[in-house]
Amino acid sequence: MDRCCTSRSTLEKGGVSGSDPDGQGHGPIGAEMEEACISERFDTDLRNDNIGLGFHEIIKGYYKVLIILSAPTLYHWPDLVYRCDIYFQNSIHFVSFTFPGDWLPGAAADDISVAKGRLHWDMLGRTALRGLAGARGVLCRRFGASQSRRDGAENDNDSLKDVADKFRPLYLDFQATTPMDPRVLDAMLPYLVSAYGNPHSRTHAYGWESEAAVEKARKQTADLIGADPREVVFTSGATESNNIAIKGVARFYKAKKKHIITSQTEHKCVLDSCRMLETEGFDVTYLPVKTNGLVDLKELEEAIRPDTSLVSIMTVNNEIGVKQPIDEIGRICQAKKVFFHTDAAQAVGKIPLDVNKMKIDLMSISGHKLYGPKGVGAFYIRRRPRVRVEAIQSGGGQERGLRSGTVPTPLVVGLGAACEIAQQEMEYDHKHVSNLAKRLVMKIMNAIPDVVMNGDAEQRYPGCINLSFAYVEGESLLMALKDVALSSGSACTSASLEPSYVLRAIGADEDLAHSSIRFGLGRFTTEEEVDYTAEKCIQHVRRLREMSPLWEMVQEGVDLKNINWSQH
Repeated sequence: MDRCCTSRSTLEKGGVSGSDPDGQGHGPIGAEMEEACISERFDTDLRNDNIGLGFHEIIKGYYKVLIILSAPTLYHWPDLVYRCDIYFQNSIHFVSFTFPGDWLPGAAADDISVAKGRLHWDMLGRTALRGLAGARGVLCRRFGASQSRRDGAENDNDSLKDVADKFRPLYLDFQATTPMDPRVLDAMLPYLVSAYGNPHSRTHAYGWESEAAVEKARKQTADLIGADPREVVFTSGATESNNIAIKGVARFYKAKKKHIITSQTEHKCVLDSCRMLETEGFDVTYLPVKTNGLVDLKELEEAIRPDTSLVSIMTVNNEIGVKQPIDEIGRICQAKKVFFHTDAAQAVGKIPLDVNKMKIDLMSISGHKLYGPKGVGAFYIRRRPRVRVEAIQSGGGQERGLRSGTVPTPLVVGLGAACEIAQQEMEYDHKHVSNLAKRLVMKIMNAIPDVVMNGDAEQRYPGCINLSFAYVEGESLLMALKDVALSSGSACTSASLEPSYVLRAIGADEDLAHSSIRFGLGRFTTEEEVDYTAEKCIQHVRRLREMSPLWEMVQEGVDLKNINWSQH
């Protein structure tokens, strides 16, 4: 088990300089910490075994607790905890807290039960980075010398009831965004507080420090996709990267080439960029997709013309999760001497990608889709053979002139850390998500009939599951599943009541397109969450179908497609 990070603290093993504020050995004093005068083990099971208490011990003036978490949480309690050590092994997080020593063993079991209960509601109920803010309030009161322990326990129980009433829904919308991995936050914190220099300031140590952090992040990002660090440009996200790739290539080569190829199921920012180019005189071919959501390679090859400058096909679709044959598309484009761009926002860090093996010339990356911070992304652009783009933003010429503007060091450091973690845990994450996806689909499809999985069953990323529930309105089902955070399609177009253009492109009937729900699974999703979601989904689909006259007609053997509906 490797120790990945340790928060800064005022207490170090072996002692630190300091004073004892109350003269009773409760402050951070310089005396050497000695091993326990008492050691005790207990395991309080509160509703969920994802939190387990390991051990506690008194260490001269301090009380030490080990809490084991199967999901990440915010762990900084600077006004209470003298030391906090975080350990990681796969998805299990071991958090060791050192508290003031006046938290006596006699009351410890009750206190940690309260803390665990609050942790259960606040963290596992269920946004991963909701944190220990609630538990912090409990423990601050518990350690306050001004209150008796009995009064504090009563207040804690009341607080838990409040949390139970207000607990947030489970999060199963990992295609919209992912919770930040706490290891990413730990990497970012120094650059948010103390290492705040402008990475483009070359005249002092603050700038050099930030520049070194940015270049480290650039290498971490490049390593994840098999690129050279000099080929990575930092942007505000995949939307900006897509705009630079499509508009930049098209405008740079417009004198000789004015044709672009994309597909009908691309992200809206790609489609809108292409429509913008059409107003500038470019010719755009929007390739249809097959009923399984995949591009027909023969149609793609036939669509390439002598004046084609760019082919843009996304790696993993954000709505139905299908994985396009990127290797084959890359080879076709290389043979035809056409640049190949892929929007890999939903794929980077989740499936193996190598820009050289896959013959990718340009790639878009998003930080918040791989457990990093929002507001940052990256753009890969090949150096050899060189791809040229026209910058779409004017300014100071940062990022080799391709993306002017001060690089946000904390965000970039977070993206780099997220990429490094993703590279280390990709195999484990993929296995975990695959098992959960299989569990969810099997439970739902075995329990209720007339459920359709949209997109290819094999060529897909398992963490994105799009199901259509016949004879049920998708919006009604979403409202019924109010204790689970889900969506009916892309977060970028979720305000529209129109059926998904992606589902229409794969030929889904309009009624099925209106009944689709997207389930997004990720690194921090648990089996309990999947089981709960499946059970609730089955329950509400059955209830809504019982209210549907169409379902009643189908049960009676009526073929709805042969009915001539009258217009009123």
